[in-house]
Amino acid sequence: MEKVCIELKNGKKMFVELYEDIAPKTVKNFLKLVDKKFYDETIFHRVIKNFMCQAGGYFIKDRTVTDKKAKSIVGEFESNGFKNDLKHELGVISMARTDEPNSGSSQFFLCVDNCEHLDKNYAGFGKITDDDSLEVLKTLNHCPTGYLGEYFSDFPNMDAENFTIKSIYRVK
Repeated sequence: MEKVCIELKNGKKMFVELYEDIAPKTVKNFLKLVDKKFYDETIFHRVIKNFMCQAGGYFIKDRTVTDKKAKSIVGEFESNGFKNDLKHELGVISMARTDEPNSGSSQFFLCVDNCEHLDKNYAGFGKITDDDSLEVLKTLNHCPTGYLGEYFSDFPNMDAENFTIKSIYRVK
Protein backbone atom coordinates (compact mmCIF):
# COMPACT_ATOMS: atom_id res chain seq x y z
CA MET A 1 0.00 0.00 0.00
CA GLU A 2 1.29 3.44 -0.94
CA LYS A 3 1.21 6.33 1.51
CA VAL A 4 1.59 10.06 0.85
CA CYS A 5 2.04 13.16 2.96
CA ILE A 6 0.14 16.34 2.14
CA GLU A 7 2.32 19.06 3.65
CA LEU A 8 0.92 22.56 3.94
CA LYS A 9 3.07 25.69 3.76
CA ASN A 10 2.41 26.27 7.46
CA GLY A 11 4.22 22.98 8.23
CA LYS A 12 1.10 20.97 9.09
CA LYS A 13 0.95 17.47 7.58
CA MET A 14 -1.73 14.96 6.67
CA PHE A 15 -0.73 11.36 5.97
CA VAL A 16 -2.96 9.43 3.56
CA GLU A 17 -3.01 5.72 2.68
CA LEU A 18 -3.85 5.03 -0.97
CA TYR A 19 -5.89 1.95 -1.90
CA GLU A 20 -4.70 0.60 -5.26
CA ASP A 21 -6.93 -2.45 -4.82
CA ILE A 22 -10.04 -0.23 -4.78
CA ALA A 23 -9.22 2.41 -7.44
CA PRO A 24 -6.03 1.41 -9.30
CA LYS A 25 -6.26 3.93 -12.16
CA THR A 26 -7.07 6.78 -9.80
CA VAL A 27 -4.16 5.94 -7.48
CA LYS A 28 -1.79 5.57 -10.45
CA ASN A 29 -2.85 8.98 -11.81
CA PHE A 30 -2.57 10.64 -8.39
CA LEU A 31 0.91 9.21 -7.76
CA LYS A 32 2.04 10.22 -11.25
CA LEU A 33 1.05 13.81 -10.43
CA VAL A 34 2.68 13.55 -6.98
CA ASP A 35 5.96 12.36 -8.54
CA LYS A 36 5.86 15.19 -11.10
CA LYS A 37 5.40 17.70 -8.24
CA PHE A 38 2.14 18.81 -9.88
CA TYR A 39 0.53 19.57 -6.51
CA ASP A 40 3.35 21.77 -5.19
CA GLU A 41 1.97 25.24 -4.39
CA THR A 42 -1.64 24.32 -5.24
CA ILE A 43 -4.32 25.43 -2.81
CA PHE A 44 -7.35 24.13 -0.99
CA HIS A 45 -9.78 26.27 -2.98
CA ARG A 46 -13.10 24.89 -1.72
CA VAL A 47 -13.84 24.30 1.95
CA ILE A 48 -17.37 23.40 3.00
CA LYS A 49 -17.75 23.15 6.77
CA ASN A 50 -18.56 19.65 8.06
CA PHE A 51 -18.43 18.24 4.51
CA MET A 52 -15.11 18.39 2.69
CA CYS A 53 -11.95 20.27 1.66
CA GLN A 54 -11.04 20.29 -2.06
CA ALA A 55 -7.65 20.95 -3.68
CA GLY A 56 -5.43 20.06 -6.60
CA GLY A 57 -6.49 22.32 -9.47
CA TYR A 58 -5.52 25.89 -8.61
CA PHE A 59 -2.64 28.00 -7.34
CA ILE A 60 -2.22 31.67 -6.54
CA LYS A 61 0.01 33.74 -8.82
CA ASP A 62 0.32 37.49 -8.48
CA ARG A 63 -2.64 37.50 -6.05
CA THR A 64 -4.82 35.79 -8.68
CA VAL A 65 -6.26 32.27 -8.50
CA THR A 66 -4.99 30.43 -11.58
CA ASP A 67 -6.02 26.98 -12.76
CA LYS A 68 -3.72 24.06 -13.33
CA LYS A 69 -4.78 21.45 -15.88
CA ALA A 70 -4.25 17.70 -15.97
CA LYS A 71 -5.56 14.96 -18.24
CA SER A 72 -8.94 13.42 -17.31
CA ILE A 73 -9.22 9.80 -16.22
CA VAL A 74 -11.96 7.18 -16.03
CA GLY A 75 -14.11 7.52 -12.91
CA GLU A 76 -13.73 4.35 -10.82
CA PHE A 77 -17.05 4.23 -8.99
CA GLU A 78 -20.11 1.99 -9.07
CA SER A 79 -22.51 4.24 -11.01
CA ASN A 80 -19.82 4.39 -13.73
CA GLY A 81 -19.44 0.59 -13.92
CA PHE A 82 -16.59 0.02 -11.44
CA LYS A 83 -16.67 -1.77 -8.09
CA ASN A 84 -15.60 0.71 -5.42
CA ASP A 85 -17.04 0.08 -1.97
CA LEU A 86 -14.94 2.63 -0.07
CA LYS A 87 -17.38 4.63 2.05
CA HIS A 88 -17.06 8.42 1.97
CA GLU A 89 -16.47 9.01 5.67
CA LEU A 90 -14.17 11.14 7.78
CA GLY A 91 -10.68 11.16 6.27
CA VAL A 92 -11.46 9.56 2.90
CA ILE A 93 -9.75 11.07 -0.14
CA SER A 94 -11.76 10.99 -3.34
CA MET A 95 -11.41 12.26 -6.91
CA ALA A 96 -13.35 15.46 -7.60
CA ARG A 97 -15.19 15.76 -10.91
CA THR A 98 -17.92 17.60 -12.77
CA ASP A 99 -21.26 16.03 -13.70
CA GLU A 100 -19.36 14.09 -16.39
CA PRO A 101 -18.36 10.73 -14.78
CA ASN A 102 -14.96 10.63 -16.52
CA SER A 103 -13.94 14.24 -15.85
CA GLY A 104 -11.73 13.69 -12.79
CA SER A 105 -8.11 14.69 -13.33
CA SER A 106 -6.05 16.22 -10.53
CA GLN A 107 -8.55 17.70 -8.10
CA PHE A 108 -9.35 15.70 -4.99
CA PHE A 109 -11.29 16.23 -1.81
CA LEU A 110 -10.96 15.00 1.75
CA CYS A 111 -14.18 14.15 3.59
CA VAL A 112 -14.63 15.81 6.97
CA ASP A 113 -17.76 13.89 7.89
CA ASN A 114 -19.74 10.88 6.75
CA CYS A 115 -20.93 11.70 3.21
CA GLU A 116 -23.02 8.67 2.24
CA HIS A 117 -24.59 10.58 -0.68
CA LEU A 118 -21.20 10.42 -2.44
CA ASP A 119 -20.86 6.63 -2.11
CA LYS A 120 -21.00 4.80 -5.48
CA ASN A 121 -20.81 8.13 -7.37
CA TYR A 122 -17.25 9.31 -6.66
CA ALA A 123 -13.93 7.49 -6.79
CA GLY A 124 -12.72 7.20 -3.22
CA PHE A 125 -9.11 6.03 -3.33
CA GLY A 126 -7.58 6.34 0.13
CA LYS A 127 -7.94 7.52 3.70
CA ILE A 128 -6.30 9.47 6.49
CA THR A 129 -5.84 6.98 9.32
CA ASP A 130 -4.00 8.86 12.09
CA ASP A 131 -5.53 11.28 14.59
CA ASP A 132 -2.95 14.08 14.11
CA SER A 133 -3.67 14.21 10.36
CA LEU A 134 -7.42 14.23 11.01
CA GLU A 135 -6.96 17.19 13.37
CA VAL A 136 -5.13 19.11 10.61
CA LEU A 137 -8.02 18.35 8.24
CA LYS A 138 -10.64 19.44 10.80
CA THR A 139 -8.77 22.68 11.48
CA LEU A 140 -8.59 23.42 7.76
CA ASN A 141 -12.30 22.66 7.45
CA HIS A 142 -13.27 25.16 10.14
CA CYS A 143 -11.62 28.16 8.51
CA PRO A 144 -13.89 31.02 7.48
CA THR A 145 -14.80 31.06 3.78
CA GLY A 146 -16.22 33.56 1.35
CA TYR A 147 -17.27 34.21 -2.21
CA LEU A 148 -14.42 34.83 -4.65
CA GLY A 149 -16.31 34.43 -7.91
CA GLU A 150 -18.48 31.93 -9.77
CA TYR A 151 -16.24 28.91 -9.18
CA PHE A 152 -15.08 29.88 -5.70
CA SER A 153 -18.14 30.26 -3.49
CA ASP A 154 -16.46 28.48 -0.54
CA PHE A 155 -12.95 29.97 -0.79
CA PRO A 156 -10.88 29.97 2.43
CA ASN A 157 -10.49 33.39 4.06
CA MET A 158 -7.16 32.95 5.79
CA ASP A 159 -3.47 33.39 5.21
CA ALA A 160 -2.34 31.56 2.08
CA GLU A 161 0.22 29.50 4.00
CA ASN A 162 -2.63 27.84 5.91
CA PHE A 163 -4.38 26.50 2.77
CA THR A 164 -1.49 26.21 0.31
CA ILE A 165 -0.01 22.77 -0.29
CA LYS A 166 3.77 23.01 -0.02
CA SER A 167 4.10 19.51 -1.47
CA ILE A 168 2.56 16.08 -1.67
CA TYR A 169 5.14 13.30 -1.53
CA ARG A 170 5.41 9.55 -1.00
CA VAL A 171 6.35 8.23 2.42
CA LYS A 172 7.42 4.80 3.60
